[in-house]
Amino acid sequence: MAQINVTNLTYCYEGSFDNIFENVSFCIDTNWKLGFIGRNGKGKTTFLNILLGKYEYSGTVATSTVFDYFPYQITDQEMKMCASEFLERIKPGCEEWRVICELGGLNVLPELLYRPFYQLSHGERTKVLLAVLFSGDNDFLLIDEPTNHLDQEAREIVKYYLAEKKGFILVSHDWDLLDVCIDHVLVLNRKTIEVQSGNFSSWWENKMRKDRFEKTENEKHIKEIESLKKAVDKSGRWALKSENSKIGYDPVKEHDRSISTRSYIGAKTKKMQKKVKQYERRMEREIMEKEGLLKDVENPAALKLYPMTYHKECLITCKDAAIGYMDGRKDILKNFSFELMQGERVFLHGENGCGKSTFIKAVLSVGEKEREKTVEISEGEMQVGAGLTISYINQDTSFLKGDIQTYCEKEGLKESLFFALLRQLDLERVQFAKHLEDFSEGQKKKVLIASSLITPAHVYIWDEPLNYIDVFSRMQIEELLLKYQPTMIVVDHDIRFKEKIATRVVEL
Repeated sequence: MAQINVTNLTYCYEGSFDNIFENVSFCIDTNWKLGFIGRNGKGKTTFLNILLGKYEYSGTVATSTVFDYFPYQITDQEMKMCASEFLERIKPGCEEWRVICELGGLNVLPELLYRPFYQLSHGERTKVLLAVLFSGDNDFLLIDEPTNHLDQEAREIVKYYLAEKKGFILVSHDWDLLDVCIDHVLVLNRKTIEVQSGNFSSWWENKMRKDRFEKTENEKHIKEIESLKKAVDKSGRWALKSENSKIGYDPVKEHDRSISTRSYIGAKTKKMQKKVKQYERRMEREIMEKEGLLKDVENPAALKLYPMTYHKECLITCKDAAIGYMDGRKDILKNFSFELMQGERVFLHGENGCGKSTFIKAVLSVGEKEREKTVEISEGEMQVGAGLTISYINQDTSFLKGDIQTYCEKEGLKESLFFALLRQLDLERVQFAKHLEDFSEGQKKKVLIASSLITPAHVYIWDEPLNYIDVFSRMQIEELLLKYQPTMIVVDHDIRFKEKIATRVVEL
């Protein structure tokens, strides 16, 4: 058992306007199962890279621990090789028999190690690489978003596999995964960092309780400040009026007063001015105390959506269709029938490779929304309503390049509205000066989500929209969809999201 002591850590990207970390200090134990939580762009992956020694920083990170990082980077050449051939390269000292033992815990046969890596599904690749990761003895493991792109069955296997392990930091936005796998949380709040024992749900309950307390205290301070302002104004006006009366009273209106009252009025004016100063100092203290509150309180903005109503009840139909790729591969879907009615939010469910994204591409192709047609319908038929407007979120973000202004121009988006929506999704203004390829994966996803939200449409088709998206933004999106109830086709493996949003689930 060892510790990782972080003291006065400060880090800023070269050319950036703001520090990712500033004088951060905390301590964690390498025996913990630590969940790493925070909004997109707050520095979770950056911190992992600091531990790996990839970035220079000020402050100290003191530990004797050896780190290993997931996901491993697999080269194009290695994609054509079997995993057994590059084990030593990605994890020096890795022994094949240990990897095979770990694969057993992931319900995977050893033969996956001896097949070309590109032939494996996303889930199979993840399981092989996790088995390699945990095949060592004393490493402290840094695990970054292990369940993205995994189907629900694979997520369940990975979840319970990780629950049996210890000695890692897990970056994830999957509430269900974090609840099962971790015993401590490391949280990047808006202005502070905290370490707490417990799982995600216990931390979230504590946070909600703390936020409610701070909001209540804040309201008390605001009322107190308003009361003090009125007292300052009233006393100040009285003191000013008396001070401006040179002899302490108005001899015309108060002719019955004696000149001897001047000293009395002067002394009272001086006392009142002193009281005004005391009010002002107290008010300043109250304001400073109020500013100490709410710094970590999450107040997600309410998002808006602009769904359109189609003139027919049925928007998309598919009957006995065989759908496959145009590169000659066999049909992915056969004898598939589907119908989308207005107001439905249909979730497509099935294991990786069953044809969810293929079906979506077919819909986009028939609706003439796919720029490069890659799929074809070889049998049966599919009909997409004439004039149907579709707003689409691709699961792939690799095409996002250049600045946001150019992206808005290319997609026909109103720049000011787009920026305002990104701010509501908690992207800092400094991000707008960066190129899209320099955004974190979660921030790239927010760009695609914002683009979809400000596009008026009859149908919203979202393919794995929540990969990399932080839990606070997920809640914003859930609230939005339940409020506006758009017609949707969704592929997403987050079980909580599906239970809340879906009106119907189609098994593939």
